Amino acid sequence: CAVIFTRLATRDLHKPISILFCNLAVSDLFTSFSGFWISMLFITNPDITIFGSQDMLAPYALYTTSILSTIYNLVSIGIERYLAVAKSMRTRFRVARNHSIAVVFISWVLAFFLGCLPLLGWNCLQAERSISVLYSPFCVNYLVFITLPNVVLAFLVPLFTYLRIIIILRKRKLRMQACGQATGTYKSAETQVARTSISIWLLALVSYAPFSAGVIFDATNQRCHSELYPGVYIFRNCTAMLVTITCLGNPLLYTLKLRELGARLKTLRCLSAPRVRACAI
Repeated sequence: CAVIFTRLATRDLHKPISILFCNLAVSDLFTSFSGFWISMLFITNPDITIFGSQDMLAPYALYTTSILSTIYNLVSIGIERYLAVAKSMRTRFRVARNHSIAVVFISWVLAFFLGCLPLLGWNCLQAERSISVLYSPFCVNYLVFITLPNVVLAFLVPLFTYLRIIIILRKRKLRMQACGQATGTYKSAETQVARTSISIWLLALVSYAPFSAGVIFDATNQRCHSELYPGVYIFRNCTAMLVTITCLGNPLLYTLKLRELGARLKTLRCLSAPRVRACAI
């Protein structure tokens, strides 16, 4: 919410990348809200989160939609950053504000369509044979269809884009060194991109790899709910906590650092005060 507020208040949405950053914050907000919804259902009636019921379809669908939207946003940000760095070398394509708005719209439409398939009938409320043990009443084939391709997409596309950015920056640094020019800016940019990409990979690995492992276990498991209780469900809850940690880590990695966020909020508070000059000083 702080990221969304500061982006809107400081008019950063004029930049295409800021639209993607703000949309990523919205996706994380939906993920946190749906996770809180599921947690409240677990507190009030733990059995429906284990054995499944009609009441779990809506929160699970919203949870799936928000996670898919987050993945598509992360992929879009990586592609936009690559095009922004490579536009002066091999391509003349420039990402405009309308392109970012179109990407946001398409990602949400695709995320809502895939996430709401269980509400449209692809669930196992009636068919007990292919029901998911971890995420009842979802079907196992639906979880495999949703999870594995999108997790592969979240790993491979950022890998390509950020590696290409590092390679482009290194080539520019070597070219400037050959011309006898200073390369401090490109060296600093290369180091910053490398650190950011490593952080992105570690966050994605910690967050989505256990969730994918749980889906694979769910697909290969043939035992009933009671045989897996409580260890497997503790693992399921831990994977949900890791996804929530991603919602906290994304604003720090992609949008604002803690100091920058505090400075933005302080500036906005000062501008709203009656003594603007005193705050500026």
